[in-house]
Amino acid sequence: MLVDSHCHLENNETLDGIMERAGQAGVGIILDAGSNLDHLEEHLQITAAYAGVYTAAGAHPHQAEEFANLTAKDILAAAGHEKVIAIGEAGLDYYYDFAPKEAQIRLFRENIKAAQESGLPLIVHNRNSDEDMIRLLREAYDRKPFKGIIHCYSSSWALAEAALEMGFYISASGMITFNNAAELRANFAKVPNDRLLVETDAPYLAPVPKRGQVNEPANVVFTTAKLAEIKQIDFAQAAQMTTDNFKRLFEL
Repeated sequence: MLVDSHCHLENNETLDGIMERAGQAGVGIILDAGSNLDHLEEHLQITAAYAGVYTAAGAHPHQAEEFANLTAKDILAAAGHEKVIAIGEAGLDYYYDFAPKEAQIRLFRENIKAAQESGLPLIVHNRNSDEDMIRLLREAYDRKPFKGIIHCYSSSWALAEAALEMGFYISASGMITFNNAAELRANFAKVPNDRLLVETDAPYLAPVPKRGQVNEPANVVFTTAKLAEIKQIDFAQAAQMTTDNFKRLFEL
């Protein structure tokens, strides 16, 4: 069995086909990651309609101004459903800068508090913010340890190393299949096998040979195959390893 540890599903007319193809590819568990707390009910409807689909509650840094008054208490109130197994996705994004940095940091801290209080893993979004990300995670972890995932990891080794020291997991997206991603593949070679996850981040970042197309959970098979190559194990081992890691992290 395969797990897509992070994607974004929409409740539309194409969803039945997406889920059918995922099943045909052997994908048995999907985490439909939240990015906007206002849309949680839609995500919960999807988890009710399809077996093996879970979701998360939290707020993305792009919405930091929209959720300027959101607190950890608000996130926790939304995270009580049995199909909500994570907090997030949450973090910092200094690439797009859709919200001021201070607003992003404030919102991220509230998401972290929700993870600390709930015991649910925090899905961490990081782009061009390694220095602040490492500082904020360490400060919070030193106050009260919590579980987490560096989702769609593509950053410095310093961030991966800091996250691993805190017991976090590191998730590989289709970017590890890209021709220009040699450094990223070298970093994944250093991540311990028991801390690795695979994801699509669908509908974004379709892996080779689907690059340039709309991504979907079935394509996690290509990322898993590349991860197996990086770790010098066979595909079945990579699939089992990443599935076991996901189930351990989320206590499924």
